[in-house]
Amino acid sequence: MFQLFICIVAGAGAGLGTGFAGMSAAAVISPMLITFLGLPAYEAVGIALASDVLASAVSAYTYGKNKNLDIRNGLVMMVTVLVFTLFGSWIASKVSNAAMGNFSMFMTLLLGIKFIVKPVMTTKESMVQVSPQKRVIQSIIGGTIVGFICGFIGAGGGMMMLLLLTSILGYELKTAVGTSVFIMTFTALTGAGSHFVIGGLPDLKCLIFCVVSTFVWARIAAKFANKASAVTLNRATGVILCVLGIAILLVNVNRA
Repeated sequence: MFQLFICIVAGAGAGLGTGFAGMSAAAVISPMLITFLGLPAYEAVGIALASDVLASAVSAYTYGKNKNLDIRNGLVMMVTVLVFTLFGSWIASKVSNAAMGNFSMFMTLLLGIKFIVKPVMTTKESMVQVSPQKRVIQSIIGGTIVGFICGFIGAGGGMMMLLLLTSILGYELKTAVGTSVFIMTFTALTGAGSHFVIGGLPDLKCLIFCVVSTFVWARIAAKFANKASAVTLNRATGVILCVLGIAILLVNVNRA
């Protein structure tokens, strides 16, 4: 029962973060499975990535159905992210980056505060004023940055994409989240597949409970987010990110 409870709670937090803000499930599920269930880190990350696949896919479908998804530039960014994640991982193997281990946690907290204090109020009308050629170039540059940081630090992909899309590329918040979860569907699938091929299948009960819980809550969050006003969505996203950031901090303190 305890295992079921932890998996459902971890999945709920991850699903809300994914559906509202395009946050990677790995940032929530991994530390909880490691701390409370004693799972090996590699196995916990594999379960988190597998949970990310369906949660991101259903979120992307919901955002796309509501016309809040930029597929064309999302594909460009996704390819670039995948390539430079590999490059960043190779560089990380040559350089010590232990001091950056808490990057995802602090990024979650800071972004949460940012959305509450300074909400993203960009409109779709202002987005279409950017030329298609410029947007493709921005997507390539953005994917390069996010992919490298993801591979080098090993965390923070969803948060980095959301920050990049809203603050630098000028995306409206719903379109930014929709595009982010679209990209994450494929990056998580690649990551989960490689984890299972290298490390074998994880604890099947944990895997099923986490995947189902994350999927359900991501669907609920995405449906709410697409119906909410810009102000409400910014505040809800900020609160969710702050709560998750504090929760991850507490889990890491407990693990230490």
